Amino acid sequence: MTMNAFITGAYDTAVGELPGSSCMGLHAEAAMGAVADSGLKLSDIDGVLCAYSFTEPHLMLASVFCESLGIHPGYCAAIQAGGASACIMVMQAAALVASGQCNHVLVVTGDNRLTGMSRDGAMAALAEVGHPQFERPFGISVPASYALIACSYMHETGVTSEQLAAIAVEHRRHAGRHPKAHKREPITVEQVMASKEIASPLRMLDCCLISDGGAALVVSSRSAARDTRGLPVEVMGAGQGHTHEHIVAAPSLTQFGCKASSKAAFERAGVKLGDIDVAEIYDSFTITLAVELESIGFFERGEAGHAAVRGDLGLGGRLPCNTHGGLLSYGHSGAAGGMFHAVEAVHQLRGRADVRQVKDAKLAFVHGDGGILSAHCSLVLGVH
Repeated sequence: MTMNAFITGAYDTAVGELPGSSCMGLHAEAAMGAVADSGLKLSDIDGVLCAYSFTEPHLMLASVFCESLGIHPGYCAAIQAGGASACIMVMQAAALVASGQCNHVLVVTGDNRLTGMSRDGAMAALAEVGHPQFERPFGISVPASYALIACSYMHETGVTSEQLAAIAVEHRRHAGRHPKAHKREPITVEQVMASKEIASPLRMLDCCLISDGGAALVVSSRSAARDTRGLPVEVMGAGQGHTHEHIVAAPSLTQFGCKASSKAAFERAGVKLGDIDVAEIYDSFTITLAVELESIGFFERGEAGHAAVRGDLGLGGRLPCNTHGGLLSYGHSGAAGGMFHAVEAVHQLRGRADVRQVKDAKLAFVHGDGGILSAHCSLVLGVH
């Protein structure tokens, strides 16, 4: 089977603390970079998908973006699904080009979440994730919700805090090879364990960063991809999985929609788990990655922590994972956090990842999740 959709352009801006940056400025830089990478002109873009912004919230962010860039696509929409937004937008872009509604869809994300809002403002925005009746009045936070998952998962599987810390250490090792990463200095398991407790058992270095940055892709139809330059990356499979929105309504604290989304993506692509050369999987917290690695099936239940300790997620390991450093060390700027994973997969498949390159990478798995492991979208990308 084929989805008849190809990623023909990819670009990521600088990441970290970017004084003077803005949501629209990051969108524009990422968009123009991705279009230039594809060898196209802005006038060739006939579809635009954006996500959302905390610093410049708007009901019609995609329209605001098109207005600011002076483009007039035939299709324009904003998609809001938290950390799953980037993958869902790629899936939607693939559907648009495969159906013939568009030739080239620009998928763009960006936010100056670090310099563009206060810590209190960020916390207030994230608190809106909680259920207004059953969660917010009791002071729940996003880290506290993931801490509930961590407690349940640790109880059921025996995974330890030290094993989760090994995930953070490996991610920082990956980020140390990426010149753009927000945090590059090495860390140890002992440093993770000694970092400030945020919501037991999660500590500061178990949690993702808050960063400025943007990223974008161009998704083209099979026929239109011939007019682009460089190596096109095929969107071979995609799938979604949804089990709940608020953690109080989750049917399980250890099984989530990534199982369904990945199954659909692999079936559509006609490949197996063992075929994947490199994985870029959403890692808002160390427990997020551990749960998803096992739910997707890359490791047996209770084995992800041991795998991290063994180095299985490293560059020469069984499953090189989040080779840019992920949200834990590369950077996290809203919906762009998930897009960084997709852009890194494209870099890997094109052989443009420099010292972090996975040898002979031909198949990549990308996964995003939004909310409290609520919305899930999986992609299988490949080159021939």
